[in-house]
Amino acid sequence: MEAEIISVGTELLLGQIPNTNAQYLGEKLATLGIGLHHIITVGDNAGRLKLALEAAWQRADIIILTGGLGPTQDDITKETVADFLHLDLILDQSSLETIRCFFAKRGHHMTANNVKQALLPKGSVALPNPNGTAPGVWLEYDGKIIIILPGPPFELQPMWEHHVMPRLAKILGGKHTVIRSRIVKIYGIGESAAEERVKDLVTSSNPTLASYAKATEIQFRLTAKAETEEEADKLLCSLEEKLHARLGEYIFAYDEETMQEIVGQLLTKHNLTLAVAESCTGGLVSHWLTNIPGSSTYFQGGVVSYSNQLKEQLLQVPIEMLREHGAVSQEVAEAMATGIKRLAQVDLGAAVTGIAGPSGGTPEKPVGLVYIAVADQTGVYSRRYEWHGIREIIKQRAAQALLNLIRQRILQIDI
Repeated sequence: MEAEIISVGTELLLGQIPNTNAQYLGEKLATLGIGLHHIITVGDNAGRLKLALEAAWQRADIIILTGGLGPTQDDITKETVADFLHLDLILDQSSLETIRCFFAKRGHHMTANNVKQALLPKGSVALPNPNGTAPGVWLEYDGKIIIILPGPPFELQPMWEHHVMPRLAKILGGKHTVIRSRIVKIYGIGESAAEERVKDLVTSSNPTLASYAKATEIQFRLTAKAETEEEADKLLCSLEEKLHARLGEYIFAYDEETMQEIVGQLLTKHNLTLAVAESCTGGLVSHWLTNIPGSSTYFQGGVVSYSNQLKEQLLQVPIEMLREHGAVSQEVAEAMATGIKRLAQVDLGAAVTGIAGPSGGTPEKPVGLVYIAVADQTGVYSRRYEWHGIREIIKQRAAQALLNLIRQRILQIDI
C-alpha cells in the first residue's frame, strides 16, 4: 500500500514551526511496510488543499492529513475533505460530549465555535483525543483510507499509536512488506569522493543506498524491503559489509550515535581521561562532551582560552610563539594541547584555534582556517583545516574535527 501525507498549516510554510509530524509519520509508516512517496505542505487555504487532495487521490491508497482541526475559521481540513468527497458534515454527539467534559474538567467555558470540532464527514469514525479537543477522523471511502489527525504532536502521536496503527495493522493482516533502515556515518572524506567508491552500490534497487551531506559528517542511509524483519536485516547486513569494505576507515558511528558519544565510549573502554582547550569554538567541544550522561568519569574539564593572555597564563603558551606564529597556528595549537594536558593532569589534552569569522581573516590566514591538536602519551598530533561557511558552521566543523582526531588517537595508542 502507498500513503501520502498532507500537512496543513500556514505556520509550516512560514517556517514558524518545524514539520515534525511528517518525520514521525514517515518512520511509523515504514515500520508497517507502507510506502511513502510524497509529503505535501499546504497553507490554510481550501482551494490549494483541494488540489493537494486531488493529486494524492491519484497516487495513494492512504491519505493522511495533519492539522487544521481547531475551532477557528482558518481550521478547514475536515470541511475541505468533506467538500472534496461530496459528503455532509454530521455532528457526532459522542465527540461533542467529550469536548464538553474536556472544558468542564479544567473549569473553562466551552465556546460555541468548539462545536465545530465535533463535526465529522458522513460515514467516518471519530478517533479519541484525550490530550485535546479535536477528535481525529478515520474514513474509508471508494477504496481509499483518509485519516485526519490534529496538528500538535502531543495529540497526534498517542492517537496514531493507540487508534490508527492498530487499524492499519489489522487491515494489513500481518502480511505486509517490512522496511528497515540503517544510517552509517563517515568522517574524513567528501561526499563526492565517498560516493565514487560505492557508485555501483547506489544503483541497487533493494537494498538501496543513498548519501546525505551534513554540516559535520556524511551519512549513508541503507534501506531494505522484505517480507520479514529477518530477511530485511540480512539484506542490510550484506550491503553494510560492502560499504565497510569501501569506506571502513572513515566509518565512525551508526544511526543516532554521535562523534562525542563514540569518543566517550572509547575513553571509558580504555580508562583514559581528557581535557580540552578551546579558542574559536568557545566551549562547543566541552558542551558536546558534557551533554553525555556519565561524561564526568572521563572528561576532566575545559578551558576557553579566547585571548592570547589566557593562552599564555593558563596554558603556558610562550609569548614568543604567539608573537612569531600568531594564535592561529600549528605551533600554538600543539602548545595549547600540551598545556591543557599538563594543567589538568589527564591522558589526552586536545586543543583548537582558528578564525570562525565573518571578520578577522587575512590573505595569509583567511576566515575558516583552523588548527587542532591532541597531546597523548606518545606525542603531539595536529591537523590544519580551511573551511567555508558561516561562523556557526565553522565552529561545528572545528569541534567535530577535534573530536575525530581524539577518536583516532585513542584507536592508535598502544594501551
